[in-house]
Amino acid sequence: MPAPARPSSDKLDTHQKALAVNLDPRRYGTFAEIGAGQEVVRWFFRVGAAAGTIAKSISAYDMAVSDAIYGRTQRYVHRQRLESMLKYEHQLNLERLRDARGDTTAFFAFADTVAAKSYKGTSESHGWLGVRFQAHPRDDDSQIIIHVRMLDTENALQQEALGVVGVNLIYGACFMHHDPERLVESLLDGLTTARVEIDMIEFSGIEFRHVDNRVMALRLVQLGLCGAAMFAAKGEVLQPSEVFYKRPVLVERGSFLPVTRVHIDMIRCAREAFQKAVGDDQPVVDMMEITMRNLLETGQGAVDYRDFLARADVLAAAGKTVLISDYSEYFRLTNYLRRYTQQSIAIVLGANSLPALFDEKYYADLDGGILEGFGRLFKKDTRVYVYPYLEPGKQELVTAANFAPARELSHLYGYLRERGGIEALEGYDKDLLNIFTPDVLRKIRKDDPDWERGVIPEVAAVIKKRGLFGYKRGAE
Repeated sequence: MPAPARPSSDKLDTHQKALAVNLDPRRYGTFAEIGAGQEVVRWFFRVGAAAGTIAKSISAYDMAVSDAIYGRTQRYVHRQRLESMLKYEHQLNLERLRDARGDTTAFFAFADTVAAKSYKGTSESHGWLGVRFQAHPRDDDSQIIIHVRMLDTENALQQEALGVVGVNLIYGACFMHHDPERLVESLLDGLTTARVEIDMIEFSGIEFRHVDNRVMALRLVQLGLCGAAMFAAKGEVLQPSEVFYKRPVLVERGSFLPVTRVHIDMIRCAREAFQKAVGDDQPVVDMMEITMRNLLETGQGAVDYRDFLARADVLAAAGKTVLISDYSEYFRLTNYLRRYTQQSIAIVLGANSLPALFDEKYYADLDGGILEGFGRLFKKDTRVYVYPYLEPGKQELVTAANFAPARELSHLYGYLRERGGIEALEGYDKDLLNIFTPDVLRKIRKDDPDWERGVIPEVAAVIKKRGLFGYKRGAE
């Protein structure tokens, strides 16, 4: 059977998208939804021609019923539950229907597990949505998983928004799987970021074998679908609430162009100090953060994905989790982290970054200026660790102890130091203080073998193997 033509308009509304799926004779599958009603499948029933698309609609709302079908779990609004739903329902379709209609049908299973605003109004409003599907009849499986935060204040509006996102996801899987970046852009069609935030997406399977999910995480932030996204050292995308939940968090912000021994020593010193402060019974989550502003500066207004992946690759070689954020100001970063944890938060920075932290122009859009900014930054047990800086050509270290802000801010700085909001790091490696990231990058590009002195062996190996940052293979 020839494939039907894809709907021509890129601006179809939710009704048109659902109808396009229903009218595609290849698409046939199951909808399994837990929580917030059956808002996604409802669209496909409403628009007509649903008999050609929907094999089954189910809502295993009761926990005991859900466990009986999908297996036991400790958390129901969780990725693990979503994946078990997708696997079970898709496999059931194949077992029951493949022999009868597998030559002409591309089967799919859509699932979501959601906690919408409760009648008490106390629960976090978020959910996991996913679709496992065959792009073509008899094809191997492909899958897309997303995590959403629902920002509407009313339950009915949250349900409505969830339905729209679900239709967008299914339509994207059916008609846009060949263009994942465009698929990501379409997920909030018919909505705004004031209603829904998508902070995690993962593509997998045969249709997405060439997709780098780190780039997709970057795209979420770049498109404004969320303020920050994460991925682990091995490249798998992470959902912030699952990583940060009830954990102390340590962040090092930088360009990591490339990550040097100094960056590694900074996070080591800060983690040791922070772990001692919070106690050994609270394992610290640490990560390296790259801001969108940092990426855009080097890309002259546009993100260079090769440059981004080069930084991601060397951070992966160093075994680091990466946070991409659109929070240039530190207080916005800590406000973001406070969504997910009420434990201590720490930021480590070099002493050469203190002037920017105390530059009042960065707080000009706040009614309370720098005082308001610092009030947001240092609330609820937040601290800043300062790593010493040796200015090139000078002998004296700049540290938290001898840093001098503008005269009118000196009392504020002294107060923050006295209460422990800003702390000088100790136990650092003095032999590393003459390593500077721009010098390492310049030496890499000029084939100066001395660049290797500035990075750990694992990072050097990746740079040489993949020819990153302008390194010429075989130059040594």
